[in-house]
Amino acid sequence: MLKLKDVSKFYYQDGVIATGFSKVNLELFLGEFVVITGESGSGKSTLLNVLSGLDTYEDGEMFINGEETSHYTEDDYLEYRRKYVSNIFQNFNLVNSYTVYQNIELAMLMNGKNKKDVKKYINELINKVGLKKYRNTHVSKLSGGQKQRVAIARALANDTPIIVADEPTGALDSAASASILKLLHEISKDKLVIVVTHNKAEIEKYATRLIRMHDGKILENKVLNKINLDKDIKEKDVNDITFISKLRLGIRNAFNIPVKFILMFIIFMLITITLISNYGGFKISEYEELSNFNNFFEDSSDKRIVLNKKDKTPFTEEDYKLIEANKNIDYITKNDLINDYTLYINNNSNLYIDGKINRTKITKVDVGRLPDKDNEIVIIGHPDNWYLSDMQEELLNDTFTLDDIMIIDNLKVVGIIYDKNENDYSVKFSFTDNLLSKIEDNLNKNYIRISYQINKQYLNSEEIYLNIISSDKVAKGNVYLNENLNVYCKNNNCLNKTLTINTQNIYVDESHDYKIVKLYNKDNIKKLLDTKYNEDEYIVYLNNEDYQELFHQNNYQVSVYIKEIKDLDNTLEELNNLNYNTLSLRLSKSSETELALKIFRIFRLIVTIILVLTLFFITYFIMKIIYKSRNSYYTTLRTLGGTKQVCVSILMGELTTLAILTYSIFLIFIYLIKQNIINFEYFQTMTKYIGIEEFLLVFLILIILSVLMSLRYGRKIFKNSIIKTYGERI
Repeated sequence: MLKLKDVSKFYYQDGVIATGFSKVNLELFLGEFVVITGESGSGKSTLLNVLSGLDTYEDGEMFINGEETSHYTEDDYLEYRRKYVSNIFQNFNLVNSYTVYQNIELAMLMNGKNKKDVKKYINELINKVGLKKYRNTHVSKLSGGQKQRVAIARALANDTPIIVADEPTGALDSAASASILKLLHEISKDKLVIVVTHNKAEIEKYATRLIRMHDGKILENKVLNKINLDKDIKEKDVNDITFISKLRLGIRNAFNIPVKFILMFIIFMLITITLISNYGGFKISEYEELSNFNNFFEDSSDKRIVLNKKDKTPFTEEDYKLIEANKNIDYITKNDLINDYTLYINNNSNLYIDGKINRTKITKVDVGRLPDKDNEIVIIGHPDNWYLSDMQEELLNDTFTLDDIMIIDNLKVVGIIYDKNENDYSVKFSFTDNLLSKIEDNLNKNYIRISYQINKQYLNSEEIYLNIISSDKVAKGNVYLNENLNVYCKNNNCLNKTLTINTQNIYVDESHDYKIVKLYNKDNIKKLLDTKYNEDEYIVYLNNEDYQELFHQNNYQVSVYIKEIKDLDNTLEELNNLNYNTLSLRLSKSSETELALKIFRIFRLIVTIILVLTLFFITYFIMKIIYKSRNSYYTTLRTLGGTKQVCVSILMGELTTLAILTYSIFLIFIYLIKQNIINFEYFQTMTKYIGIEEFLLVFLILIILSVLMSLRYGRKIFKNSIIKTYGERI
C-alpha cells in the first residue's frame, strides 16, 4: 500500500512561497488504475512526482507498505525508485541516439542484468508494444505514439510494482492516445498504475479510481471499478549495474552522436598536441642545450658510451663485431676524437661557419654534386638553417679556408644535403676519404705530446716550438729542417744528422728517427718545397707516409651509441664483461650540468602542472557546452536507478574511450612521420627526443584529465534534484 497522510508540498522561489498541494490524504493499492485529473496548476503533476519519489515533501507523512519516508535522503529516494517505481513522461525522456532495443535494454542493464541474458525478454516487450519492425530504429526517427510505446516498454523492463505516467497522451492524436491507454490498462492488472491527465473523458473508462484536484487539494476521490486489491506492494529485487555494462555503455556513448564525437575528438587531439609540444620543447632544450654540456666531451649525448680496452691494446675488427652483437648498440664511431671536435671555415666576406665532421658515407646530395677533389666538401644541415637557405648561393659560388687543425685554401662547397634530424643552427662537413684521413691525422696530432732530439739532444720546448707538416717533396725517412736550428748542432751544421721525434699519449709511447737531408731558408724554400716561408714558426717537413706513421694511429678509444636509454645499465654491464672500460656520458655529467638539469626539470614539472591544470579547466568548460544536450541522458539514468557513481563511471568510460582512440590515432600519425611516409616537420622536431616513457606519460595525463572531468561533471549532474534538472534541462 502507498499511503499519504496530511502530506503537503511547498516551493520557495525569489522570496515567495508557493503551494504545490496541501493536506493530501490518500491510499493506493496494487492492481489499481488510478487517474488524477485537474486543470493546469491544480497540483496533480506535483503529487505524482512526490508519489514517484522524484520530488520531496515538506509536511505530513508518506508510507510505503507502512514504512515512513519523511526521513529519506537522496540515496533513500534512489533506492525507493529502484525498488518500487517506473516513470513514463509526457516528453518521453528516451535516449534519442539509442535504438528502440537499446532504450529498453538500458533499464535492464541499470538493474544488474547481463546483455546476453535479456535479449529474449526485450524482444518480447518490443512485440508487446507493437514495435517489432522498429527494433533497431533510432528513437529520434519514431512518431510520438511510438516513442510513448518505447517508454512503456522501458517501464515494463524495469519491472517495478508501481508505474506512474504524467500526461502520457498529451502530445498524441486520438488514435495513438487510445492505444496507449489500453496498453496501460492491461499493465495495471498486476501493478499499481497512476496516470495524470487533463482529459478525463478519454481515460475514465479504464480507471478503477478517479482523483480530481483543484488548487492543491483533492476535491474528489472516487472508486469507479471495484477490484480485488492487494494491500502489499512487493519491492523489486535490485542489483547494481555490472562493470562490463558500464564499460559497454561508455563505449557506446562515445560514438552514438557523430557531432559530439567529432568535437570531443578534436579537443582530445588538441590536448595531446599541446602536451607533446610542451614536453618535446623541453626535451629539445635539455638534450641540445643543457645535457650536451661537458667539460671534456663536446658531444655528451646520453646515448654515448666511450670505450677502451682494459689491456690498453688497439681495437680490432673482432672487437667491433663483439660490440655490435649487443642488441642495444646502434652504431660505433671508431675515431673517437672526431666526435668532440668542431671545424671552422671562412671566406673573404668574413662568413664563418662552424660544424662537426660527418663520418657517414654519402651517396647523393639535394643541391649540387658529390665531392671528387680534396678541396671540395658537402655541407649537411637542417632545411631551415640560415646558411643553407638564405646563404645558399654564396656558399656554392665562393671559396673558403679551413684554418684550424690544418690549413686548406680554396675550399669549395659543391653540394648541400638537407637533414631534418639536424638542429637548425648547426651543420656537418663531409669530405673526400683522402681529406678526411688527413684531418683525422692532424686531429690525432693535437692529442699527442711531441718532443724532439737532434743527435740525442733534446730541444727545449719552452724556447722553440716545432710544427710537423707532410710534403711529397721529401723522401721517406728524411726530413727538411729550418736552417736556424743549426745552433743545436755541433759546428752549427745539422745536415746528415738524426732528428728523433718522440710521440706519447695515454695509449702510445714511440720514437721515430729521420735523417736531416736539407736545411731550408727564406730564399730556397720555394725551390725545395714549393711553399711559402713562415717566419713565426719552425716547421719540420717529412714524407707523407712518415707523417701518417706518426699520427695515423690505431683506434685505442671508440664511442658507441645505444638505442634505448632504459637499457643503459645492462649494456654497460655487458661491455664491461667483454673486457672493455666504459664511460657513460649520461652518468658523467659535470656537477654544474647536473645542477642545471635538476633546476630545469623542476621548472619543467611546474610548467607542465600549470599547463595540465589550465587544459583541464579550459577543456571542462568546452565539454560542458558540448555535453549540455547530454545532461538529460544522465538524468534519465537517475530515474532508472543510476547512482552518482554509476553515472560518473559511464561518463568516465565514454571520455576515456575517446581519449584512447584519439591518442592511438595520434601515435599512428607519429609512426608514419617517423617512417617518412608523412612529411610533417613540426612533429618530427617535437618528438625527436621523446621516448616511450614520455609518450606513456602524456597518455596517462589524458586518462587522468578524463577521470577528473568525469568526476567534476558527475557532481554537476547530481547538484540539483531530478525534477529541477528536468525542468532546467541544464
